[in-house]
Amino acid sequence: MDVLFVGIDIAKASFAAVVRQRGQNGKARTFKNTAAGFAQFFAWLPDVPPQQLFACLEATGSYGQALAEALYARAMPVSVVNPLAVKRFAQAGLVRNQTDPVDAGILAEFCESKKPRLWQPPTPAQAELRALSRRLDDLQRMLQMERNRLAANQNQGATLLASLQRLIEQLQAEIELITAELRARLDQEAELKRQKELLMTIQGVGQLTAMRFLAELGDLRQFADAKQLAAYLGLTPAWKRSGTSVHSRPRLSKQGPAQVRHLLFMPAIVAKRFNPIVHAFCERLADARKSDMAIIGAAMHKLVHLMFGVVHTGRPFDPLYLSKQPGPS
Repeated sequence: MDVLFVGIDIAKASFAAVVRQRGQNGKARTFKNTAAGFAQFFAWLPDVPPQQLFACLEATGSYGQALAEALYARAMPVSVVNPLAVKRFAQAGLVRNQTDPVDAGILAEFCESKKPRLWQPPTPAQAELRALSRRLDDLQRMLQMERNRLAANQNQGATLLASLQRLIEQLQAEIELITAELRARLDQEAELKRQKELLMTIQGVGQLTAMRFLAELGDLRQFADAKQLAAYLGLTPAWKRSGTSVHSRPRLSKQGPAQVRHLLFMPAIVAKRFNPIVHAFCERLADARKSDMAIIGAAMHKLVHLMFGVVHTGRPFDPLYLSKQPGPS
């Protein structure tokens, strides 16, 4: 029997769904993003075994988490895909209108065409680690905003300055508390603790980066190799070449989780200076006249390969690894 592809465009309060069969989208319907809305949605779906349906929705923060879990609980294949990948797919199809039903149809077509990787819900422990990591990110952004306000208001009255300083101190205290909680929770997971300690042997990867990297991704052994991990994170180059006239510079695909790439930006800059393997790699790129941002992107890619390597081998990072390799015979 034909597989039916279900595109779901999710928002905070509602979601639109389309069922696609034999290359054609059916009529869209909108449901509330609530338990009652889920029940109506499941009753609306065609009366076929759950395994004959393949649902696809975009990764939109927490809005789609409950629905994805409900689909998974019903043994229905479901993919949670990068919005950028869907956007580029729509652009390639010259789609100009953007409404919830149209977007749901695009997701159904994307699902049929690309057969994206199936989604699995995080374990309760992994979900809690990820939530703590993202809370820490929120607090750090708020802290930077208040520091910027303090710097911009040095000529204002003492009352305003005191208020800003109090809030900065409160945010710093909360950051320390959440960081300690994240460390304690992660260290309760023996395998993640082992991987954290291995990651921290790499120059450029500090404890906070290692903790948040694992909190976001979980056990790195889920990836078959370093190339798969780099591709998942959107750190592989995307080329644009067509005929003799279109030869744009390769750029990072950015089709993975942006929050994890954000985590790697500063570590890559540090590794570019102090990690012998990353430094030598970046020097070769600089000699080839690559741009600064291209070099940093390549350093992030190299760093991910090193991170996967220490976890895969179970051995601490060896900065002299390359010099120990046998030369050509």
